[in-house]
Amino acid sequence: MLLLEQIFALISIINLILASVLIFMERRNIAATWAWLIVLLFLPGIGFIFYLILGQRLSKKKLYRLREGEFSHFRAAIDKQKLLLERGELDTNDPAMARHRDMIYMNIVSDGAYYTQDNDVEIFPEGQPLFDAMLEQIEQAKEHVHLLYYIFRNDELGSRLVQLLASKARQGVEVRVLYDAVGSASLPRRFFRPLVVAGGEVISFFPGRIPFLNLRVNFRNHRKLVIIDGKIGYIGGFNVGDEYLGKSKKLGYWRDTHLQIRGKAVYLLQARFFLDWNLSARKRMEESHKYFPEMKESADGVGIQIVSSGPNSEKQQIKHAYLKMIYKARKRIYLQTPYFIPDDSILTALKMAAMSGVDVRVMVPGRPDSKMVYWATHSYLGELLKSGIRCYQYEKGFMHAKTLVVDTQLASVGSANVDIRSFKLNFETNAFLYDSKVAVQLEELFLQDLDECQELTMAAYLNRPIHMRIKESLTRLLSPIL
Repeated sequence: MLLLEQIFALISIINLILASVLIFMERRNIAATWAWLIVLLFLPGIGFIFYLILGQRLSKKKLYRLREGEFSHFRAAIDKQKLLLERGELDTNDPAMARHRDMIYMNIVSDGAYYTQDNDVEIFPEGQPLFDAMLEQIEQAKEHVHLLYYIFRNDELGSRLVQLLASKARQGVEVRVLYDAVGSASLPRRFFRPLVVAGGEVISFFPGRIPFLNLRVNFRNHRKLVIIDGKIGYIGGFNVGDEYLGKSKKLGYWRDTHLQIRGKAVYLLQARFFLDWNLSARKRMEESHKYFPEMKESADGVGIQIVSSGPNSEKQQIKHAYLKMIYKARKRIYLQTPYFIPDDSILTALKMAAMSGVDVRVMVPGRPDSKMVYWATHSYLGELLKSGIRCYQYEKGFMHAKTLVVDTQLASVGSANVDIRSFKLNFETNAFLYDSKVAVQLEELFLQDLDECQELTMAAYLNRPIHMRIKESLTRLLSPIL
């Protein structure tokens, strides 16, 4: 009995110390602070373990910025473009985009997101056509292939890709793969061996100090980027695995959105890969012309800004770009996200848009891959419904697309979900597109997806069972740390 009392006293002391750290030292967001205090109070001991896994903050030594002189030609071009915007002299290929110069300027100031408008864009809503195109272009690569993924599966698609990359490495093509240590935690060490033996380079992002044990669930690299010869780039929501081809028995058909980009926006994808690679690798990649080849100018291409955010910055660049898009809406907002746990700013912006007469529609999965996130999402959907926002649950399979389309003019596609984890805790990258034709295509995809959805009405929401209401309330309290 005395031993149990001593253990309980020790746990209480640890809880008190952690609470003090949360309140006085880490200076967290107030909502996140209260969420952790609830966990520590009601789950003593277990709450401490959760904190070790989910609550650690990123050491300042891990933060990185563009080094002085690194990508210097980008700096000069960005400064010039910023000056043109200040003077109102930046021309846009699509005349309708002239009214969005303020958003272009904001992304340049907050993230150095150089605006390119000579790009060709192809949209992939399904995995099989995406990977067919990607593998074919990797097969044709002459100089280098760079891949960055949150999840790499040890399955048929993953093995097929590694074998192809190994073949290209044997041909003398530079191959580099960066994968997230937690997202791809199930990968056996031998998985990338054929590629490494062939001369390719493979590293993991923020691995654990102890093999097979990584307690750092926060600060993950959630980006999905592929760059081929510096001329072709891919960005979006698809990871590498058979489930993304719709082969998962649990989730079934996989609905996602990915972009293939040809044009100077690929330079920005390449630069992002450089930064993440150099943060993780012992041997740094050095800037070289071969990674940023010259491209033909185009007068009718798609305008794109590549915007990144993560715990290395306090600016929450992607969230702010979302907010800017929402506040600019005059007619319609179509939003797709697998995880909808917004903070007050996003929630307020969407509700204000709806109350201003904007047609706001939000689509989330009807089949969850995470029950806690699903319950938390439902708690927010009820709030949207009260403001006149139409909410839909995708039923055909799993909805994983992260897209936002506004007024058939602006669009965003990338890796960021509409949740606090994506906006603050993970490293994310989105493509913000300024082009009426691309926006129309994404709107049409959204409208097609409605055929596979069940609309959530206020009547149905109010009639949900009591156990669902309890789950929603509990997960809503913990939403800042999910």
